[in-house]
Amino acid sequence: MEIRLKGLEETKEFGIKLGNILKSGDIVCLNGDLGAGKTTLTKSIGLGLGVTDYITSPTFTLINQYNGRLAVYHFDVYRLENVDELYDLGFDEYFYGKGVCIIEWAEKIEKLLPKERIVLDIEKGKDIDERVIKITGHGNRYIDILKELERN
Repeated sequence: MEIRLKGLEETKEFGIKLGNILKSGDIVCLNGDLGAGKTTLTKSIGLGLGVTDYITSPTFTLINQYNGRLAVYHFDVYRLENVDELYDLGFDEYFYGKGVCIIEWAEKIEKLLPKERIVLDIEKGKDIDERVIKITGHGNRYIDILKELERN
């Protein structure tokens, strides 16, 4: 599935819609160049999950946790030097826990990711605020999420 978002408002609407669909244990992988909008999309997904705190990129801490209708674990692995840092954080407790994980730069840790996940590859569009999101994933949960997105 491919979605074209023509501005920040459409990006916000899409993120909220996705956040509303997400359930306990879901993994959302965000890939894209610097400035593609991964953190902006994460903020909108957080709104859909009922997060009221201001979401910031955990670039230097690797993970931020937020509370909404579910716990939200926001990873940014851009500066990850080796996977041992994730093991030190106990990443598997997050990935296989009851919250929702949103992982920026997920392609860097693909071997550690659970099989069931949704992947959003974000590219800049022709206009400055346009984004093209290619949605793929793995497992039955991905199929369910895709059906929900297509329905709305």
